[in-house]
Amino acid sequence: MIGRAAAGPLRRLVVLRHAKSAWPAGVDDHERPLAPRGRRDASAAGRALAEADCLPDLALCSTAVRARQTWELASAQWGTPPPLRLEPRLYAADVSDLLEAVHAVPAEVGTLLLIGHNPGLEDLVLALAGDALDDALARVRTKFPTAAIAVLAWHGSDWGSLAPGTALLTGVTVPRGKKN
Repeated sequence: MIGRAAAGPLRRLVVLRHAKSAWPAGVDDHERPLAPRGRRDASAAGRALAEADCLPDLALCSTAVRARQTWELASAQWGTPPPLRLEPRLYAADVSDLLEAVHAVPAEVGTLLLIGHNPGLEDLVLALAGDALDDALARVRTKFPTAAIAVLAWHGSDWGSLAPGTALLTGVTVPRGKKN
């Protein structure tokens, strides 16, 4: 797509950082739940994806409690959520771990949702984006906060064709839920 001729259908990778977590005393990092703000923001993220017509065909999610809760609250905003695959390797993952998981996605998936953690997700977005619309790259470089959503698009015959610098960062948003 960027720097070479487009080949294959348009694919989208939707990267969602888990929403704001709580820090209860004595709870292992993997088991930390969402904070009240995180619960609101996760639902807002699901609404934002629906409003943007950016619903996935498949979701890959870290096994951490806060990531799973983000998925549950976000996907509850959709009519019929797509299949979910819990991926233990997404917890504390770096760019190569994340790309390995993405490359294993079946070719029939057109839009993939990846729910995980920083700094891996931010690094992945920056590595994959060869270009961006508006100021999206600058925004990610500045901060990729909890509940942030980045959408990357590229043409490829399968998910294995996604490589650093080959995608266009089409948007970044940070949905925030409102207190009741």
